[in-house]
Amino acid sequence: MSNEIRRNMALFPIGIVMKLTDLTARQIRYYEQNDLIQPARTEGKQRLFSFNDVDRLLEIKELIEKGLNIAGIKQVFDLKAPITMETEITETSEKTRKELTDKELHQLLKQQITNPGAFRHGENVLLRGELSRFFH
Repeated sequence: MSNEIRRNMALFPIGIVMKLTDLTARQIRYYEQNDLIQPARTEGKQRLFSFNDVDRLLEIKELIEKGLNIAGIKQVFDLKAPITMETEITETSEKTRKELTDKELHQLLKQQITNPGAFRHGENVLLRGELSRFFH
């Protein structure tokens, strides 16, 4: 499985994303309403986020802390290269997500953070710094 496919797998429910990003559910839903992120949805309408979604949420958080509003953030994202793959739920990703224990999910997240090769060229290192606090 390629790294890009793995980074777009819908794995994280909103509760885990809230802990990883220090954002509230309301903030995350607001960014979704403003088309800044597009998490996948299960048949039961539960939001599931990928590693790329978490990256993007952390980037949004950083831009807001720098004083940008939603319109400014949209312009920043429009200037960047578009997202190559959207988060989606496939039969394979759903099977993988259901089979992953919390410990395995934690290890996968740790691998993504600690493996410099897992990050795309030129990607903001914010994710690694922000999420590294979960791994001592």
